[in-house]
Amino acid sequence: MAATKSDPELHSTTAELASGPNYGVLTTLLPSGNLQNHYVWVGTDGKRLVVNTEVHRQKFKNVERDPRVTLTIRDEQDPYRYAEVRGEVVETVRGQEARDHIDELSQKYHGAPYDPEDIKTERVMLWIVPSRQTIVGPGSDEGSPAS
Repeated sequence: MAATKSDPELHSTTAELASGPNYGVLTTLLPSGNLQNHYVWVGTDGKRLVVNTEVHRQKFKNVERDPRVTLTIRDEQDPYRYAEVRGEVVETVRGQEARDHIDELSQKYHGAPYDPEDIKTERVMLWIVPSRQTIVGPGSDEGSPAS
């Protein structure tokens, strides 16, 4: 079953998946107009979604130019359950806050701080607000019309 929600409030399943150690795929637009997918760690503040990258990476350059993204978060315990979020990067945060955030994500996914040797440039947080969410998997049709 699938449920679709077209507003900026996070669906409860989207928030649940973003809170756990579930991997996401971030889709951005290249300068050519072609799509580019990136596997990412995902977080949330309960209202927005967040991914963390570095300023030299193509995904950051893409969202600076065009903030529209799709973020699909897969339930690692049940890969047939996922949330597809279409939205926009509405805020970027750099500096120590972004550096601290990558350590938080690394703790969530690997149980250890992020290796500083893996940082090549400045860390940046990409805050995403949904415009449309589709939830797929068991129980996903609760409270929302299917599309």
